[in-house]
Amino acid sequence: MANDTQERFGDAQLAEFRELIEKKIEKAQHDLELIKSAYLNDGDNGTDDTSPQFKSFEEGSATMSKEANSALAIRQEKFIRDLKNAITRINNKTYGICRVTGKLINPERLKLVPHATLSIEAKNMQS
Repeated sequence: MANDTQERFGDAQLAEFRELIEKKIEKAQHDLELIKSAYLNDGDNGTDDTSPQFKSFEEGSATMSKEANSALAIRQEKFIRDLKNAITRINNKTYGICRVTGKLINPERLKLVPHATLSIEAKNMQS
């Protein structure tokens, strides 16, 4: 268990976090593919034969759906990038060190938010 005097996580702990993060990257990339697939496939909803008054509603709905999917894809890509950056920090043996306080981030927090770069203490200071 990490304590305040420990400067960094040990190699065994870093290996555990790497495994956790790699699984999250794999799932996140799969989810991103699903989002992109939905985005590409929602262009034709078979509304060619609907009456004109509903057609404009359908087009507005399709636009909203495309915008929502695009926003989801952007968020997912950022999440994947953040996770990959965490792998880089593991490789550099700087993973889990708060970039504000320089102390180790609580391992329980890192299990929930493995790409975190701030301890709860530092995050609360920003609020």
